[in-house]
Amino acid sequence: MLVALVQAIVSGLAVGGAYALIALGFSITFTTTKTLNFSHGDFVSVGAFIGVSILWLLLGKPINAPLTDATIAGWQHLVAALGTIIVIGLLGVLLYALAVRPFAGKPGMSWVMSTIGFGIMLTSLGLAIWGPSQVVVPSPVGDEVIRIAGIGIRPQEILMLVVAVVIMVGLDWVMSRTMMGKAMRAVAHDRRIASLMGINVTAIMVGAFFLSSALAGLSGVLIAPIASASLYVGLAIALKGFSGAIIGGLSNPRGCVLGGFTLGVLESLVNLWQAQWREIVVFLLVIMVLAFRPYGLLGQRTVEKV
Repeated sequence: MLVALVQAIVSGLAVGGAYALIALGFSITFTTTKTLNFSHGDFVSVGAFIGVSILWLLLGKPINAPLTDATIAGWQHLVAALGTIIVIGLLGVLLYALAVRPFAGKPGMSWVMSTIGFGIMLTSLGLAIWGPSQVVVPSPVGDEVIRIAGIGIRPQEILMLVVAVVIMVGLDWVMSRTMMGKAMRAVAHDRRIASLMGINVTAIMVGAFFLSSALAGLSGVLIAPIASASLYVGLAIALKGFSGAIIGGLSNPRGCVLGGFTLGVLESLVNLWQAQWREIVVFLLVIMVLAFRPYGLLGQRTVEKV
């Protein structure tokens, strides 16, 4: 029983790493622009296929060719990941320019429907290019399960957890120790005052959408070897990532990270007990947090001054 419990926690931390990256992406855009990208899941799915497409290109294979029998070098996986980060990040900039900025400062929440519509168009374009089929993606670190004291974990899960932790620690350092991070925090606090202090608010917002979308693309690349590349896999993962952000607090990046990991471990523990209760328990927790602490466990209550 102890081995099964530790196994569930380890697996939950690995999945929680993906949730935490996505939750962090939601937090970045929310704190800087007070908006959210509701097509985040589509960015995850398309990111997985962008990575696969780069692998097809490097290997000289046609679109939708199987990769299970291909010999893929480590540098090719790295190029695919970096290429995905850049392409999806630029798509995030396009999203901001077309679906968010035109509605900034206007009453209502038109950006909600515009970001959803952008994601639908992105998925439709993906279906036209890659089709609805899943693509099995080999892991850059191998697929053989590593067993330690009876606990098994896939190398890709370890890679996902390590990459997620490194990125989150690095981003936390940037936000707290660099001028760029201070500028982002200033824009998040008050755009007007930040602009008066000489900060390019528009550039900071564009950078926030680039970074948030790039994290979504990286999540897709890391998840693809575990769940296969699919244009439908991102929606569920993004929903869990958003739930983790709600639990931890959208206004607190560290809280979002904690919420993502907490959600992954909780999901894995409930799955160990009874799988059919997993979604019920997860979203019951989200509802309870919204009922008693609408700003999240580590978020701060916002006060509107009039």
